[in-house]
Amino acid sequence: MGMSVTISAARAQDAEQILKLQYLCYQNEAELYGDYTIEPLTQTLDDLRAELDRGHGLVARLGDEVVASVRGTVDESGTARIAKLIVHPRLQRHGLGGRLLDAIELHFAGEPAARRFQLFTGHRSEGNLRLYRSRGYAPVSAEQIGPRLRLVTLEKEAAAEVYAASA
Repeated sequence: MGMSVTISAARAQDAEQILKLQYLCYQNEAELYGDYTIEPLTQTLDDLRAELDRGHGLVARLGDEVVASVRGTVDESGTARIAKLIVHPRLQRHGLGGRLLDAIELHFAGEPAARRFQLFTGHRSEGNLRLYRSRGYAPVSAEQIGPRLRLVTLEKEAAAEVYAASA
């Protein structure tokens, strides 16, 4: 009998596992763009801990192992900025990324309620773009970061009933 994946709030003691998973997951992105200096690969443990303290993080666990994670913040305009959605390579394409994305959106539907959700990915990251579009995100801008990388920002409005209920 196999174990099931559970999603819960990230804890301070998860930071090291999240960072190791982040390093593993962003190898393909670095290879795709020919740039191993991207921020997810150079982020320090202290920086990650500070990021978790400033916002909210979720992890997916298989037993005691952190196998996926996502984090984000809500700014004063009501925009929830979702970042670093990662899933262990052996568990990709099984719906876990979508479950985490849904879970962080649900979290940010609480107080203070987000009016919109925003995230970004590289222009060649077809799997990410496909996932985000399937969840209702649409491209709103693109920024050239380097000779090979253009970041695409995608956004969607929060469901009207979510922020109307909090008004």
